[in-house]
Amino acid sequence: MSEGAEGERQQADQVWMTSAMLKAYAHPLRRQMLRLFARREHLRAADVAADLDVPANSASFHLRVLADAGLIEEAPEHARDRRDRVWKSRKGAMSVGGPEHPVPDEALGSAMIRSIADDHQAMMARVIAWTPEYVSGRTAEVHAAFSQRMVRLTEAEFDALMDRVQDVISDAVDAHDKDDPAGRPWQIDILAADDTI
Repeated sequence: MSEGAEGERQQADQVWMTSAMLKAYAHPLRRQMLRLFARREHLRAADVAADLDVPANSASFHLRVLADAGLIEEAPEHARDRRDRVWKSRKGAMSVGGPEHPVPDEALGSAMIRSIADDHQAMMARVIAWTPEYVSGRTAEVHAAFSQRMVRLTEAEFDALMDRVQDVISDAVDAHDKDDPAGRPWQIDILAADDTI
């Protein structure tokens, strides 16, 4: 894919979050629901209720909030009949904001970033708890990876690197056989910061 085509694909896939999206994402149960959508392509309220151990009416309410915010959409192709409500996640990378697209509500944007950081810390705690099993040789199954690397790059070089990383992840997702029983969900957090903050 040419450099221009890659940039066009990223722009087409990128969604700038609205205030409604930020509000919907701020709720912990809704974040759990969105993670559930990452594991399963489509869900009904009953599926969400069973998997997250919440009442079906609560699952339905929160699914509607996510849909109204534009984070999920109906998937009628998976419905058993016209009354069957099936949902799927919206495609595209979600971005909170930046210089060219400032966040619509700074307090909500900050709350969302804190929520993402909390989820990241929870994942890191799971990795730390699992690591002794792997490094001691008690298990050969890979459940996590942690890599840290210091590099010296310009801001433009760093942006290009992150674009390439996102392309690699997108290519892997596109190439994955959804029917492969060995497939399982992986949370990938990439954390980077320069030494000025």
